[in-house]
Amino acid sequence: MEEVFVKDAPKAIGPYCHAMKVHGLMFCSGQTPLDPETMKIVGDNIMDQTERVLKNISIVLAEENLSLKDIVKTTVYLKNMEDFEGMNKVYAHMFAGHKPSRTTISIKQNPLDALVEIECIAELK
Repeated sequence: MEEVFVKDAPKAIGPYCHAMKVHGLMFCSGQTPLDPETMKIVGDNIMDQTERVLKNISIVLAEENLSLKDIVKTTVYLKNMEDFEGMNKVYAHMFAGHKPSRTTISIKQNPLDALVEIECIAELK
């Protein structure tokens, strides 16, 4: 097992790493729509926040020369299930035809009160 810390990604807000590598897979911690430089939430709507979250995931994956196309599973946590359509539009656009398995869950709140948080599992090359 190997911990992954990515200097260009938003800093962890707790005692965890950006990802763990084990048995050919990379388990990425949930990303919220934090700007990596300011550590402030980007956007006030689901589409802007989803885009920032997926950019943050891309930063973490890039540390291992991976991209969104290497993701095999995502879990999407939405503050409001009414945001599903907007999240889905951005998600589909950014994954550009790649369709990893996915679970979408409605939650009451996350630590930063973001509209969306996404975690993923990617296959290492």
